[in-house]
Amino acid sequence: MLTTAQASQAIAKSMPTFDIESIALDMAAGRVLRQVVSAERDQPPFDRVMMDGIAIRFASFELGNRQFSIQGTQHAGDPAQTLQSDQNCIEVMTGGVLPEGSDCVIPVERISVVENVATIEDTYQVKASQFIHPRGSDHGVGHDVLHPGVMISPMDIAIIASCGLDKIDVGRVPDIRVISTGNELVPPGQPVAAHQIRLSNGPALVAMLNGQAFDNSSHDHLADDVAVLERELSRHLETANVLILSGGVSMGKADFVPQVLQKLGVEVVFHKISQRPGKPMWFGIGPEKQVVFALPGNPVSSLVCCRQYVLPALFKASAREIAPVQYAVLAEDVNSSADLTCFLPVRTRNLDDGSIHATPVPTNTSGDFASLGGTDGYVELRKEDSEFPAGSVVPLHLWTNP
Repeated sequence: MLTTAQASQAIAKSMPTFDIESIALDMAAGRVLRQVVSAERDQPPFDRVMMDGIAIRFASFELGNRQFSIQGTQHAGDPAQTLQSDQNCIEVMTGGVLPEGSDCVIPVERISVVENVATIEDTYQVKASQFIHPRGSDHGVGHDVLHPGVMISPMDIAIIASCGLDKIDVGRVPDIRVISTGNELVPPGQPVAAHQIRLSNGPALVAMLNGQAFDNSSHDHLADDVAVLERELSRHLETANVLILSGGVSMGKADFVPQVLQKLGVEVVFHKISQRPGKPMWFGIGPEKQVVFALPGNPVSSLVCCRQYVLPALFKASAREIAPVQYAVLAEDVNSSADLTCFLPVRTRNLDDGSIHATPVPTNTSGDFASLGGTDGYVELRKEDSEFPAGSVVPLHLWTNP
């Protein structure tokens, strides 16, 4: 069996890189940026007025002048006017260009206007260059403001738009098929017999993928039948980049998935990882470089393996930046089986000192998915140790923040 680190390395080494496509900016939120975005011009592109008020020459105020004749009004979007005299001011609006010859803005709240003359409050303290956002003070023309690998946020959309781009290169979202296997599974909404169980892994895996913007995913349910598996998996391999199976990978008489995948030309990279839960996990590469993850059917195992291996692999193939590993402090003593890495569900809370405390939420078995409700993720307990006292610092893997 591979260790967890070896399994992650084997997957990363085998993953392809998803293609690049150019899409309209208004469709780019949540996609992975695949180009450098450089500033179209200085930002701001001019000395920008930061307050509604009047623009004056500061030297005039320093000489004792408190009254200024209003020469004109300049709105945001107007070309810059030129201040014609030290005794004049120009009414200006937030976001507009600073008038030529002025170097100070007095807020409208600090002036009174009578017969087109603006008077500054006697007690108001004026500073040179106040309420002016200097040209290029954010960044200069040509500055690289975004780099490949980020998941594009609404704030990034604003940055890209400010650089004049109406289209952007992003990673193509892969076609993903989530496939649940098992005769015992019955979808929600359909009658269920006493000997059957509800189909829950597939919807949960699709939701986990959607939560990370891998939203081109669909779900299928296949019986534990060699002919059915061979026919339907062949079809899915023809139409999808990524297959994520749940169930049928262990050592039972009805665990047909590995042999069917082998017959369909999917080359096994590994089968089994020295971990709990999720030991039977299988990973392979198809004849056309399709990526196939076959996860254990027990719900906790399936969800942990998806979070631990599938999502990071998809991030790598998408050229998406992967967040550094977080760490948490165990709030309680934990005993774990040696020789297997243990992934233990936890609830977390942030302390005032900035540390994260993790309270274990043991599952009854790897089928006890109900215990995962309210958990924030799981901690990773190294296989070389069996006792982890309260206060131990261990890797933390959050469900929603790979």
